[in-house]
Amino acid sequence: MPFPTPVLRSGSFPAYKSQFGPKYHYQPQFAGITSKSLFRLGVTGAGFGGVALFTVIFFASGIPKIQDDILKKFPGMAAYYDRSVPASDSPF
Repeated sequence: MPFPTPVLRSGSFPAYKSQFGPKYHYQPQFAGITSKSLFRLGVTGAGFGGVALFTVIFFASGIPKIQDDILKKFPGMAAYYDRSVPASDSPF
């Protein structure tokens, strides 16, 4: 004799749940986006943003306005960008 379907069987036989099995819980999500995926996306975006900022500063380091306003504010960088040649002797 075949067993009754799970819907009919659920009332008479309780479902067995092992204490050693996985502990499932509800994870809040909105349209498939969870807090874990947002955190991972934020860390990845911060990494790409840091590399992009470094690249822009590196390529723009020859501009005097960038040197004066940004790069000379870092400790030890002011001596690197200090021009000791008088403006009258500089070809630029």
